[in-house]
Amino acid sequence: MFKHILVPTDGSALSESTVARAVSFARDASARITFFYAQPDFPMPIYGEGALIDPTTPEQFAKAAAQEAERILNAAKAVADASGVLADTDTLVNEVPYEAIINAADRHGCDLIFMASHGRRGLASLLLGSETQKVLTHSTIPVLVYR
Repeated sequence: MFKHILVPTDGSALSESTVARAVSFARDASARITFFYAQPDFPMPIYGEGALIDPTTPEQFAKAAAQEAERILNAAKAVADASGVLADTDTLVNEVPYEAIINAADRHGCDLIFMASHGRRGLASLLLGSETQKVLTHSTIPVLVYR
């Protein structure tokens, strides 16, 4: 059935729960996993009543984001390793997470995306949209949404 699963993760409690469930699913399916983290791009300064100046340089931000990605991905891989599931990690800087997720699945030849539903409801869902919903509507491979 499924042989290579992409598991996007952001380090949140829900994502950690999804990682554990995805590892169990992969073990039962004899599949391998690629854990993926979409790193944020350097934030643009916000101007309004005065300027909001971020003291972080783009280089400092990139270094911190890469370290955070490594921490999150290493934690996910440790869960897979402990269960005997073959797992790799991948990360990219991309300001559009759903596109990065779909591209990662394509790049790695994954046949399933296994991801969390962050469960935004009401106005937040309407205004922000859901990365999961965007992956569901744009992916050409199956997407399993874990709640």
